[in-house]
Amino acid sequence: MSASRRVSTQPSWTSRLALDHVRAIAATLAQLRDRPLSTLLTAFVIGITLALPAGLNTLLRNLDTASGGLQGTLRASLFLKDAVDAAAGADLARQISKRSGVSEARYLSREQALAEFKAHSGFGEALDILKDNPLPAVIVVTPDPRQPQAEVDALFKTLTTLPEVETTKLDRQWLQRLYAILQLVERSVLLVSGLLALAVLVVIGNTIRLDIESRREEIVVLKLIGASNAFIRRPFLYTGLWYGLAGAVLACLLVASAGVFLSDSAQQLAGLYGAQAQLSGLSSDAVLAVFGAALLLGWLGAFWTVSRHLSAIEPD
Repeated sequence: MSASRRVSTQPSWTSRLALDHVRAIAATLAQLRDRPLSTLLTAFVIGITLALPAGLNTLLRNLDTASGGLQGTLRASLFLKDAVDAAAGADLARQISKRSGVSEARYLSREQALAEFKAHSGFGEALDILKDNPLPAVIVVTPDPRQPQAEVDALFKTLTTLPEVETTKLDRQWLQRLYAILQLVERSVLLVSGLLALAVLVVIGNTIRLDIESRREEIVVLKLIGASNAFIRRPFLYTGLWYGLAGAVLACLLVASAGVFLSDSAQQLAGLYGAQAQLSGLSSDAVLAVFGAALLLGWLGAFWTVSRHLSAIEPD
């Protein structure tokens, strides 16, 4: 009866495993606390390494948002033939505005076009000496910014064939260059992220290797008393996780600080292109991605290093 009572009071396997994990967590946190300078330096290096791809990804997302706003500033000018009077031109503008994919179509008479040219060109006094108005009437067409690029091109190609239109002007080369640059930056971010992930693995692996060497005698003693490799490996894995976690926190803080620092400059640059832009920081998905990647890299770096060096440490 007493024997069965003693057996029933022993902790279960899951309880012992949970207790081992709690002890490993407490021990690794105490070790990192006892060496704050080296811990901070390692976490800072990891944070900078993680902040670079996170910052590039945030910059790419802001550029993509800004390009969508710039797409809304894209306009085509349809210069009408001299035979088209004001009433016919205004009616044509109303018909174009009803087309699918057109956000706005605004008719400017020859007099209105001349007035706008004087106001914005800086040649107002020179134009005053002309006897006749040299400018044709024009319809300014603004496409729906939500349309794909191919549909916008097809729309403008159709408008060019209208019998009332003499010629058209659409300056979108700069926008196409922007899209090409964004695609290049996106691929560069993927490449840089892969290289920096490898750098994080190396940093954490080297740190764990030094920790293993400093605790070689302790590992030998643990093996002598029958400790398994999983038991010995556990504290080092938690150390890798803590380094990754600290690096992720620092990376998010660095990216947020950079966003605040560059916000005013970004607004001024967007204003030069007639657009409004507000730098947004890391999204919730990006923050989760940074923390997930940091924890995974920390665990992988520690596991890879411990697996390589633990088998080489055996009692004499």
